[in-house]
Amino acid sequence: MNNNLGYFEPTNGSPACFLLLNTLIACLSCPARSCNRRFTRLTNGFSKKLSHLKAAVDLYMTWYNFCRIHQTLRVTPAMEAGVTDHIWTILELLDQPK
Repeated sequence: MNNNLGYFEPTNGSPACFLLLNTLIACLSCPARSCNRRFTRLTNGFSKKLSHLKAAVDLYMTWYNFCRIHQTLRVTPAMEAGVTDHIWTILELLDQPK
């Protein structure tokens, strides 16, 4: 798993849980926490109901993957993965059927 370059290669299946470091998880969740105030209880926008939190997270993750241009990719993650061929507008995002 650890190669000679000093980083871990991605694996499929069940990864070793001891390799999940708090710093890695914090780095991955930082954009979600900074863009979505529902994850902090410091404001009035925190979710009191689990269903509201799930809806907010779904909306944020869809916007993050389909509407937001990422600096390193210069496209959206959905375009990079081949899921879509254009950057979605907010109207397209909200007009999608369930």
